[in-house]
Amino acid sequence: MSALTHIGASGEAHMVDVSAKAETSRVALARGHVVMARETLRLAVEGQAKKGDVFGVARVAGIMAAKKTSDLIPLCHPLPLSSISVEITADESLPGLRVLAEASVTGRTGVEMEALTAVSIACLTIYDMLKAADRGMRIEGVELIEKRGGKSGDWRRGE
Repeated sequence: MSALTHIGASGEAHMVDVSAKAETSRVALARGHVVMARETLRLAVEGQAKKGDVFGVARVAGIMAAKKTSDLIPLCHPLPLSSISVEITADESLPGLRVLAEASVTGRTGVEMEALTAVSIACLTIYDMLKAADRGMRIEGVELIEKRGGKSGDWRRGE
């Protein structure tokens, strides 16, 4: 573990100065899932949720959230994202929906928080879209699985 870069000499939180860092291509992937009753999963997959298209609304919510990450997390830099994708797939073995987000930027700081924010908000939106049918759903496993680029190089979660 390296030193925390958001903590000043006196212990106060501050935004890191990235102005001296080189602009490089950076990519981050994150994932999470929502566990639900089989009947709730069926409603989502068949497009029968009372609030509408669970997959479409959650995907758009995740994309919008990634673009707003610096508004939600106080010490994050605003980033001009090159791309953000959110994929949602049904998984009968959970049962539930899996969410995968990939964010990319050419910039001075990474996009890990944007990918994680996209997954988190997509999962919360799935919960919101289906809560009338299943208040017992659980959001689980939100985690960074890979980051590429930047001074610290590439990292991948060990499986």
